[in-house]
Amino acid sequence: MQKVENKVVVYKPNQKEIQEALKWNTWSKEVSSFEWFYHTKEKFYVVQGEVEVILDDGRKIHIKEGDMAIFERNVKCTWNVKKPIFKHYTFLE
Repeated sequence: MQKVENKVVVYKPNQKEIQEALKWNTWSKEVSSFEWFYHTKEKFYVVQGEVEVILDDGRKIHIKEGDMAIFERNVKCTWNVKKPIFKHYTFLE
């Protein structure tokens, strides 16, 4: 598990969590780099791909196929998509 307090948590979900995530909306992105700001708390499950997220304080988070991630509201970061990514996501709160 990777955890940055008040910003993000990345972990391996159990089978029940995966089945629930597969019902959520989907999003995909080619290899690229872009800035992002989470206006809302978001939870997502990565079906395929790999990304390195650099938080505004410089800390790096690696997220890849099979990971579940939760980003808190008001997190500013840069996404470096290393391998084309496909994820299921939902907004919380």
